[in-house]
Amino acid sequence: MSKKNKEEKPKKNRGKVVKKVLAIILIVIIAFAAVTTCITAVGLAANGKKVKSFPAVGCDLRYENMGGGLWNIYSDKGLKVLQLTDIHIGGGWMSIKKDSMALNAVAAMISAEKPDFVIVTGDVAYPVPFQSGTFNNKTSAKLFASLMEQLGVYWTLTFGNHDTELYSYFSREDISEMYSSDKYPHCLFQAGPEDVDGCGNQVFNVVNSDGIITRSLIMLDSHSYIDGDYFGIWWKYDNIHQNQVDWYSKQIKAVKEKNAKTFETSPELLAKYPALRESVPSSLFFHIPLTEYKDAWTQYVDNGYKDTENVKFNFGAAGESGKVVYSGIHDDELFETILSLGSTDSVFCGHDHLNNFSVNYMGVDLTYGYSVDYLAYIGIYKLGSQRGCTVLEISPDGSLDFSQENYYQDKYVSHFEKEPVEMQVLGEEKK
Repeated sequence: MSKKNKEEKPKKNRGKVVKKVLAIILIVIIAFAAVTTCITAVGLAANGKKVKSFPAVGCDLRYENMGGGLWNIYSDKGLKVLQLTDIHIGGGWMSIKKDSMALNAVAAMISAEKPDFVIVTGDVAYPVPFQSGTFNNKTSAKLFASLMEQLGVYWTLTFGNHDTELYSYFSREDISEMYSSDKYPHCLFQAGPEDVDGCGNQVFNVVNSDGIITRSLIMLDSHSYIDGDYFGIWWKYDNIHQNQVDWYSKQIKAVKEKNAKTFETSPELLAKYPALRESVPSSLFFHIPLTEYKDAWTQYVDNGYKDTENVKFNFGAAGESGKVVYSGIHDDELFETILSLGSTDSVFCGHDHLNNFSVNYMGVDLTYGYSVDYLAYIGIYKLGSQRGCTVLEISPDGSLDFSQENYYQDKYVSHFEKEPVEMQVLGEEKK
């Protein structure tokens, strides 16, 4: 045998081995994809069936779409609002059990509180593949919307950074279209004005039978990652954009003017609602906290966990480590505008799952909602002190009272068995 033939034979053998290895790898990938697809389908079907098993709660108030992201909620009794945040439904084969826990918790709290309106301040979905097992963020959004439809409670949401990741299948516009479709009539989410940045900038005005607006509930899209941090690795979060601040200012003034016109045509109403002549109280809802959350908490901590001239502690604790408050990294004019307009007395956000504090900063309550998350933070499904909801009670005159309610209270009777958890002490080690 020639030297040339001897060299060609090993090369041919190596080529055959490489092809066999690649074929085996391809078969394994296809088999894995097939198995996980089947597991996902079975899991989603099971959670879908679970959703259909919850009894309806319902709501007897009237909601009117005024167009352009504006709604009227008609009520003489005031309004009970439930804030939920950071539901974190994965929607994939790896998160089936934890998704089930999250759905169960939401249903239990809504069933017990029987709110007139539910506001979710971001991160319904969590399509992070190494924890959820999928890139499909619409699956989890559909599952949650189906639950709310089954419960028969009116609701809306503000987007969080995880609802539409860079690598997830569907954009904010896609998910906005789904939420606002006829399939989910109890979802009052709208994309909002096209000339304002973000999706879901909306106003919900509480209107009584005299035609007076007693309080405005304003939703803002706090966006996602910024400055090249496309995957959120460095926690570089966006801020509320200036055209959103301008839009917010316009809405506050419009509500005031609407009430003023009513008072002009019906002077007797001015005597009935004197406090609503100068301004209409309002509350803001979005996902990522303002930098003022950090400013206020830092002042409070630096003063030995005691009130200062500008900071009054309401309740709660800061359980997050590192930066503690993971706010937008740039400056914005929203808080300054809040102070100058004198309407907004309360801000509610989510995002930092282990923070549940509320402080009054320069006359404005800055509050973290309790999270629901069982999935995003490693091991958080075993912990319970951070899980629950925030209950807002709006009186007929528009005044507001709010409190945080932990999910593991006896009043939240679960349709399915609650999981055992450790009730950790949040923030205690920092004091």
